[in-house]
Amino acid sequence: MTEKDDKTYSISELAKEFDITTRSIRFYEDQGLITPLRQGQTRIYSKRDRVRLKLILRGKRLGFSLSETGQLFELYDADKSSVTQLTIMLKLIEQKKAELHQQMDDIKVVLMELVTVEKRCRETLTDAKATEAKTNNQSANGELS
Repeated sequence: MTEKDDKTYSISELAKEFDITTRSIRFYEDQGLITPLRQGQTRIYSKRDRVRLKLILRGKRLGFSLSETGQLFELYDADKSSVTQLTIMLKLIEQKKAELHQQMDDIKVVLMELVTVEKRCRETLTDAKATEAKTNNQSANGELS
């Protein structure tokens, strides 16, 4: 083992590196996703914990739940060859892509509806202003008579 493999990290170092709160890191620990060593009250995070934290955050960005991420960690721990992990990961990726495509379709529909409503509002506003101007003109002309 090299010296670099033995590197450890404090909770504040990891929080700063990944721009997250120490509370978030403790939450991931409570969920069993990372398992730091302890010296009294002090948590000592290994290179493995750091990598897992990085994967947790990447997974969150990609839309994976913490339980899905935890499932992948469990599979990896049980099958270091990672064939099972990669197979499940591919299934999860397919599901996420399908969800995102559905969300894009939903967004497109909502945008089209908003454009239609906006157009109606603008037409109604134009008509209302024209009617108001006409009424004001008639009132002004009536008052001058």
